[in-house]
Amino acid sequence: MKKTLLLLLALTVAPMVAAQPREDLFSPAAQMERERINTERLALEAGFDVEEAACYKKFFTNSCLKDVQPRRRDAMALLRQQEVALNDRERKEKAAAQIQKTEEKSSAEAQAQAAERRIQALQETRERVERTQQKADERGILKQNEALNAADAANRAKGSQERAQARADKQAAIAAEVEKYNDKQQEVKERKASRDQKQREQTKAPAKTLPTPP
Repeated sequence: MKKTLLLLLALTVAPMVAAQPREDLFSPAAQMERERINTERLALEAGFDVEEAACYKKFFTNSCLKDVQPRRRDAMALLRQQEVALNDRERKEKAAAQIQKTEEKSSAEAQAQAAERRIQALQETRERVERTQQKADERGILKQNEALNAADAANRAKGSQERAQARADKQAAIAAEVEKYNDKQQEVKERKASRDQKQREQTKAPAKTLPTPP
């Protein structure tokens, strides 16, 4: 009779227990285990309540209760142990899952940081190459400008030298012309002086005397 009542109570309360929302459930297996414990607890409590109620109808009530209450405490303690073990297992599983999640997050962050470092390294390498190329271009332009400036300076120096030579040649030509002119003037003076001298000499010469008659 008692077993029949317990079975009926279990069948009655099981759907109610299953319909109740459960918190802190981590896996379907843990949920089923928790529902089993709660269902069994409700069924046992209902059964023991029936037994205790029957004890009050008996003549030896206290003796009957002393028989029911220890069994009730033992049954509840056993379910409590199972519940504690389930909670402990859930905490460990949650902790392990959290650790795994943290490790995965850390791994993802580490991968992202590594990728960022690679990108930064590539960017720095590209910038160094660009700076090196820019410096090389600047050096090339500087050398080219220096060559152009040197050529321009050489051309200017050559032009100045040529102009100076031209001036010197012109001055030498002028000096030669002046010297030639002076030479001609001197020659003219000398010829004139020679003519004048001859004329004076002719003028001063005595007239020829007539021959003495025999």
